[in-house]
Amino acid sequence: MSPAQRSTPAHEPATAELAVSTVIFALHTEADAALPSLWLPLVRRTREPFQGQWALPGGWLPVDEELGKAAARTLNETTGLTPKYLEQLYTFGALDRSPGRRVVSVVYWALVQSDEAARTAEGENVRWFPADDLPELAFDHNLIVDYALWRLRTKLEYSRIAHAFLGETFTLAQLREVHEAVLQRPIDPANFRRTLEASKTVIATDEYLAGTPHRPPRLYRFDSTIDPADLGPLGRATPGKAS
Repeated sequence: MSPAQRSTPAHEPATAELAVSTVIFALHTEADAALPSLWLPLVRRTREPFQGQWALPGGWLPVDEELGKAAARTLNETTGLTPKYLEQLYTFGALDRSPGRRVVSVVYWALVQSDEAARTAEGENVRWFPADDLPELAFDHNLIVDYALWRLRTKLEYSRIAHAFLGETFTLAQLREVHEAVLQRPIDPANFRRTLEASKTVIATDEYLAGTPHRPPRLYRFDSTIDPADLGPLGRATPGKAS
């Protein structure tokens, strides 16, 4: 047996490739809809595998770039978005998720306000879709979106993650609308106010929303001492963590 044969055993596995992808949620209100809903941008694949199918924004991870920065860069290159809230979601690495090669994807998720979503570079290969009514996506991206929706709806119950959909100040009705859009069910305004006041996550300001036909509602802000989401001890060191 030659040295070359000894140094390359037949059972040696191929090297896995590493990629990053991002799920971006924004609120969208349709004229005939009872509630606002969550939408996300997808990009059309221009090469095989899955050429022509829609997929999450993403790309390969360079050896000299941090994960969070790579996720933000690929997202901006494909959609033009630069979200303030960008958090690592999960790592997907099933053996059969990419035909003909082993690809492990580190997935991030982002939340953007409606006005920022409106500035997305939409076109033939970039389009917004309702998160709960997606076409068949490339790879395992339908599963990834389902997982992201589950995480968002779970976090909404115990964190101030809704802040990422709103400006610095907001009315309680606007905040309730975020919860209704994410949970996809109406919420009683009085119960919502009581629950919110008991949580002590929002602070009333001395400002009021201008331009309303009736008594202007008070504006609130989130308590800045509370992080948008509990990322645990890794949160202080994770690139892409929301500020």
